[in-house]
Order: sequence, then structure tokens, then C-alpha cells
Amino acid sequence: MSVRASAWEHRLLSWAYEGLEGRAAGEPMAIGERDLARAYAYCARLTKLHSRTFYMASGLLPLAKRRAVRALYAFCRLSDDLVDRAEGDPRATLEAWRRRALFERPGNDDWVLLAWADARMRYRIPQRYAEQLLEGVARDATAVRYATFDDLAAYCYGVASTVGLMAMHIIGFVDERAISYAVKLGVALQLTNILRDVGEDWRAGRVYLPQEELGAFGLSEADIAHGCMDERWRAFLRFQIARARRLYAESLPGVALLHPDGRFAVAAAGELYRAILDRIEANRGDVFRRRAYLSHWDKLRRLPGIWWRTKALGDGQGRKSGVR
Repeated sequence: MSVRASAWEHRLLSWAYEGLEGRAAGEPMAIGERDLARAYAYCARLTKLHSRTFYMASGLLPLAKRRAVRALYAFCRLSDDLVDRAEGDPRATLEAWRRRALFERPGNDDWVLLAWADARMRYRIPQRYAEQLLEGVARDATAVRYATFDDLAAYCYGVASTVGLMAMHIIGFVDERAISYAVKLGVALQLTNILRDVGEDWRAGRVYLPQEELGAFGLSEADIAHGCMDERWRAFLRFQIARARRLYAESLPGVALLHPDGRFAVAAAGELYRAILDRIEANRGDVFRRRAYLSHWDKLRRLPGIWWRTKALGDGQGRKSGVR
């Protein structure tokens, strides 16, 4: 499947290929097995606490890859929390964290960074992707509005596509064609989060919805403040949801370019997050007072269908090429 890239996609892809050049080098650090096991177990608990969907999807991976992607999640989670909860200058706090996370050897009781350092070296995750993630997270310290979707897509790349690109190195992939799909899936996932959390973000002083597109539908921040749910708002949401669904659909072929033992997990994460869009619609667009989510059992009942679709998607592509 070939989809013509838009201007924002070209920009994001240039960043993604730039990041690919900086693969981590060297061997995993000499860390005691007991300390390493504790570190990974802590990351698993942190993942389960903050994202049940990611925890469930990552549970479909083999043990070693499962531990590594949960360490990645924990690193990303703490990085994001640093900005949201920083006392004083959040940029200074984030810069100190960047040095600790990427350049210093973590202490044996620094569970998240210990597991992250092991995973990063073991799977040769490009350091530039981690730096791009931290640059994206830093935007929340200053940028609380986005004028256009192109601007928003750049933010989504920083905080979500980079995560997918790093996870892709843990899972394994056929060739660099997988990069464009990972970038697009990251934007779709973050856009879903943004649509789900409009009310929560407003109360935190943030509006991620593109100002230009709000205006095109006759909406203003006053409408968001009042939780307006008239036809203007519903039309705006339909437009945003259609875009997110299109991005999910266009990213789906990339699953076939991943290592076979990771395809189900990635497809599950994508489809379960995409289902949040259905919940938003079921709530009649009320993202101000109601949080759209899937129950544990709703997620479980979807997994068999996702597995069959993933198997069908992977058949053929996996036979054509060797996987890294």
C-alpha cells in the first residue's frame, strides 16, 4: 500500500531518518541479574499503573522484548511527569534528567534508568530518538497551544512517534520502510489521546486542538471552557476522528514489516487505542465530562479478531524478507 506523504509527514520522516543514524553502540552494562530483575519488575508495575492498554499489548511479546518495551514506557512516563510536576524551571529539570538517562551510569537503585540503560544498549536503540522524545516532552513546558495541524503533528512525533521508533528496534524490523508506518501510527495514537483528554487538558491549561481548525468550524476556546457540544463541536470531532482513523489504516501495513513475534502486540496496541474513538462517538462527543475507555473484558474479547487480522497481514511479507 502506498500513500502520498503530506508536507508534515515529509518533515517528520526527515527527523526519523536523522534519528536512525545514531544507533547505540557497545555491550549491555555489567549489571547484577538480581538488580536487573528488580529494575525490570519495577518498570512493569509502573506500566500497569499508568497504561493498562500498553501493559496488555506488551504482554503479547516474548519475555525479553516485553521487559524492554516496558522499560521504554517507564522512561517515557517519568520523562513526561518531570515536566508536569517540576518545581522551578522544568527545562533545567529535564536537562538534568537527560544527562542521567543518556550519559551517566545509573545507580543500582535507580530502577527505571537501570532497566532503560540495559534495554537501550541490548537492542541498540538510537540515542537520537530518545533525545527527540525529550525535546518533544519539553514542549509542554512552554507550548500549550498549536496553531495548525502541522504544528501539532510535530509535537505528536516528539512524544509518540519516537516511542514507536524505539520500540521498533526492540521488536525487530525487516527494513527501513517500517519507519514511515511507525511515525504515522505514533501521530494517530497521540491524536487519539488528545481527543479523549480535551476536558482534562483544558483544566490543566492546555489546548492541543489546532487553533486554525477550531476556527474553521466556528469554535473558540470559550466553547471548550463551557463544554459546548453543539453541532459545530460534533462536526469538528467527526473531522478529527476521521483523520485519526485514516492514519491508523495507513499505518497498518507496517505491522507486516516487523519481526513475527512482535506483530500481534503492535497491532493490538493500535486497534485497542483506535477503539477509543468509537467510545468518544458513543459518548456523543462528550470529552469534557466523560473519559472514553475500553474495559478490561472489552479489550480481551477483541484480541482473537486482532490476532487473525495480524496473521493474514503478515503472511507473505514475512516470507519474502528476513527480519532483523
